[in-house]
Amino acid sequence: MTEQLYTVASDSETTGEDKSQMSFPDVAIGIDIGTSNCSVAVWTGHQVDLLKNTRNQKGMRSYVMFKDDSLSAGVTGGATREHGHEERDILSGSAIFNMKRLIGRMDTDEVVQASKSLPFLVQTLGIGVRPFIAALVNNMWRSTTPEEVLAIFLLELKALVEMHLKHPVRNAVLTIPVAFSRFQQTRIERACAMAGLHVLRLMPEPTAIALLYAQQQQQLLHDNMGSGIEKIALIFNMGAGYCDAAVAATAGGVSQIRALSGSTVGGEDILQNVMRHLMPDFDSLYAGQTMDRIKSIGLLRMATQDAIHKLATQEHVEINVDLGGGHKVSKILDRGEFEKVNQSIFEKCEGIIKQCLADAKLTPEDINDVILVGGCSRIPKIRSVVLGLCKKDDSYSGIDPLEAAVSGAALEGAIASGVSDPSGSLDLLTIQATPMNLGIRADGGNFAAIIPRNTAVPARRDMLFTTTHDNQTEALIAVYEGEGNQAEDNHLLGYFKITGIPAAAKGTVEINVCMDIDAGNVLRVFAGVVKPQGQAVPPFIEVRMPTLDDGHGWCGQALAKMYGSTLDVATIPKKLHP
Repeated sequence: MTEQLYTVASDSETTGEDKSQMSFPDVAIGIDIGTSNCSVAVWTGHQVDLLKNTRNQKGMRSYVMFKDDSLSAGVTGGATREHGHEERDILSGSAIFNMKRLIGRMDTDEVVQASKSLPFLVQTLGIGVRPFIAALVNNMWRSTTPEEVLAIFLLELKALVEMHLKHPVRNAVLTIPVAFSRFQQTRIERACAMAGLHVLRLMPEPTAIALLYAQQQQQLLHDNMGSGIEKIALIFNMGAGYCDAAVAATAGGVSQIRALSGSTVGGEDILQNVMRHLMPDFDSLYAGQTMDRIKSIGLLRMATQDAIHKLATQEHVEINVDLGGGHKVSKILDRGEFEKVNQSIFEKCEGIIKQCLADAKLTPEDINDVILVGGCSRIPKIRSVVLGLCKKDDSYSGIDPLEAAVSGAALEGAIASGVSDPSGSLDLLTIQATPMNLGIRADGGNFAAIIPRNTAVPARRDMLFTTTHDNQTEALIAVYEGEGNQAEDNHLLGYFKITGIPAAAKGTVEINVCMDIDAGNVLRVFAGVVKPQGQAVPPFIEVRMPTLDDGHGWCGQALAKMYGSTLDVATIPKKLHP
């Protein structure tokens, strides 16, 4: 990659502040990698500063451009609506973006399938392996992976930060969507390692926002403007790729996540819905991977994005775009029509919020503040849905919708790095929660949840199982994560076998499976046979999850084909530690 030179400035120009920054050379930076935009921030000794690129932008486009033998990322000054020619370059087939949507996903995933309409190559075999993606370089496809693209982007981002701070950067706290599986998290960590970054924390985005909210409430208390009582906030975050909701209870600088809920719907889905509305024969017209197809899709995406942005403040917008090949779009799109086209997405948003409130065992009247963040929070229908469900007239105004997540990540970076602040600004604690159920396959293909979602972390739970066949001497422990009742409907994290089970009638041998999540969110699974006296028969196995690499989609099918039900376990209706 060609070396990039940066001229960097933060929100406050660094002259005398250099000394305060250099006082914390090992402080972890905060990174918010969005599907469409990315931002980075750092604790400077008394506040969080968001860093800017050469165009004085805090929000940088999340893409990597492949041209000839050189690579460049959006860090150096990605396109904005004021620079349409560069937007055309990004959508010309030479750039890979939406990597946050693609990373760690199988080619059978519906998100990957929907990505085939992006203006670069996405091909799938449909067998549960990693999709093939490629950028167009000199009329030839240059293959890559989402991890590689993200690593290239992070490498430039790291250089930007180091030029600003004037010292090497190693540690980082990154925000991730609630819907990210543990397998996807390992892919993020791998990309960071390729870029020379060590991940101290991966924080669900609403958790980072809750930390920032807790700091603000604590500051109000110090300024004698707050009551000091517990405040309940509903956080709704919707960007281009994901939608998250959380309920956080905050008091005295401590924020506890009561409930988390997430989905893969986002602004990209809204964009594609409108594109297909404008071009009803979209799928048949853009079935091939040709240069003309890529150019045409790029033009349609630009026109559609511009229309959606304008509809946030206008009742209707006129769209006129020549797509080439005799295809044109000339239409007036009004806000009501836009909302009807995306009705299913708004209903999903409503469902996420209702689920979150139900899991937290709260009513709308219990909510003190509604925090709306993410680019899609500007859409009037999104705002009306969230505020309507929470019975509020307006959202919390103390947080910037586009800077909240990265600011919270930077705060966590300082706290995790052991930085202290005399003013008490870092006397904060966030009690995180598990976003999805964790369990194993049992009872003939069912999913037995051992650690339920929304369990406070760190956590440790045990459950007893038994054999399903007479004289069964081995058992397969297949670990899954998700919300489905069937194991195959969830994410397979890994598997291992217990051997040396005493031969006995089925249902008489007890197998203890324990799951442990430490403060660093590391999942370990312990399993072994329990004697009548309660002592484990050696060996008692400990496995850190996930263990799978590529091909985790077909791996579950392969396990079922290889072992069938011969190594199954069944649940015993009691837990060691309820």
